[in-house]
Amino acid sequence: MDGREVLVGFDASPAAERALRWAAVEASRRGVPLRVCHAWNWPYPQRPADGDAKQIVRGMGALTLDDGVKLARETVPGLDVRPVLLDGTPSAALLAASADAALIVVGARGTGGFDKLPLGSAAVHVPAHADRPVVVVPAHEGSVRAKRIVVGIDGSAASVAALRFALAEARLLGAVVTLVCAWWDPGALPGPDRLPFTDPQAVKEQAKARFTSAVGPCLVDYPDVAVEERFVRERAGRVLADNAREAMLLVVGDRGIGSSPATLLGAVTRAVLHELPCPVAVVHERDPKPEESS
Repeated sequence: MDGREVLVGFDASPAAERALRWAAVEASRRGVPLRVCHAWNWPYPQRPADGDAKQIVRGMGALTLDDGVKLARETVPGLDVRPVLLDGTPSAALLAASADAALIVVGARGTGGFDKLPLGSAAVHVPAHADRPVVVVPAHEGSVRAKRIVVGIDGSAASVAALRFALAEARLLGAVVTLVCAWWDPGALPGPDRLPFTDPQAVKEQAKARFTSAVGPCLVDYPDVAVEERFVRERAGRVLADNAREAMLLVVGDRGIGSSPATLLGAVTRAVLHELPCPVAVVHERDPKPEESS
């Protein structure tokens, strides 16, 4: 882990509080500062008639930020917590504040939207547009978490980056890493959607070959991390969600094999974000080095 800070968005929602606590513990493990970011903006289409009204709204944002800083320091006493208050949308504020961050953490949903909304805009936009890992923390506590990190491997460059992130986290946490390789046989589709002339064994062997090529070089660098492998013929999103229900963390690349370069988040990544069986880390193919972030 490099020495850059952990950045977390906070708006006082229950999900943001869980994200902040998660981020505080993570920053403590890494031995880096935690930066707590709150975004405020004028909520009406008309501009305020005078500056006082705008300053009142800004002041309310500052109070919310103070609450977040206090919560972080209560969660991890002695942690270096640094507040940042920005004018703008939550997504834009977090991206703007992330230049010195090794990791961005957001809650699944904030104070906006409606009660049954599973995922807020920041939880989608930040992983899609960030150039460094983003962890999305569920709004509600799940079951007791085992010391296990699940990572999806499909042989893409992003999945290799995800694997390296998962291995580094596992070393930090003393956790086991479960490598999940899922493939789907087009010939198994029902009815008219079934594709003819497919070779299930060939599809399986191709998936395993990509897996071996991607995983081998990474594991050499982490000989002290316990690893288990799972190969499953099933839709990748479903397999990853099922395997991560009792895990500490699920790690995926931003997009996998077959995704268009113009696609910000691949179908599997979008699926696990909406499912959120546990905190989900979205890792991009190229995470800037510390010297590139200064």
